[in-house]
Amino acid sequence: MRGRFITLEGGEGAGKSTQLPLLAEWLRSRIDTVVTTREPGGSALGEEVRELLLGHRGQAMSADAELLLVFAARAEHLDKIIAPALNAGHWVLCDRFTDATYAYQGAGRGIEEDRIAAVEQWVQGALRPDLCIVLDIPVAEGMGRAGRRSQPDRFEIEDRAFFERVRESYLRRAAVDSGRYVVMDARQSVERLQARIRERVEACLLGPHD
Repeated sequence: MRGRFITLEGGEGAGKSTQLPLLAEWLRSRIDTVVTTREPGGSALGEEVRELLLGHRGQAMSADAELLLVFAARAEHLDKIIAPALNAGHWVLCDRFTDATYAYQGAGRGIEEDRIAAVEQWVQGALRPDLCIVLDIPVAEGMGRAGRRSQPDRFEIEDRAFFERVRESYLRRAAVDSGRYVVMDARQSVERLQARIRERVEACLLGPHD
């Protein structure tokens, strides 16, 4: 039986990096193997690409180059980490996946969705997350959180309008496929938000699956 693939998505400061390990710990008490990973990155090559994408030496990178680097890292991530784990029946929890590409490179950078979709189909085929949890937070609050945790990366220095477009993209995608997406208010306490995430994942755990 193929494993489940769950992604956590959201804008800057939404709390994905806090919630994902808590979810993984809970799942591991119920499932033999849970793989946690992230994008961009995940694989050895992907982590090198991550440095290019987030580091400031790539500040003048074109939007098309950025998109192709994202999918190059994703192709390696799928080949080396995600697909083998799912095929072995393991669950995979990923901090960001292709919904982030539609949000950041699509809505944020202005690349047309059909161009992203074409590369998505080439790289992923039919593979899509079983569940995408979107942690939603107003942009100003999220940017404030992100600014307190570390020096801003190449994306975090973008202006508020960029992140408003990112947020709108996530909410729009979730609205058209409520069966696969769930939007949660990331302004809740860490504990309350984690409880809600677990409730939704519990339903996925018990639901039918090939």
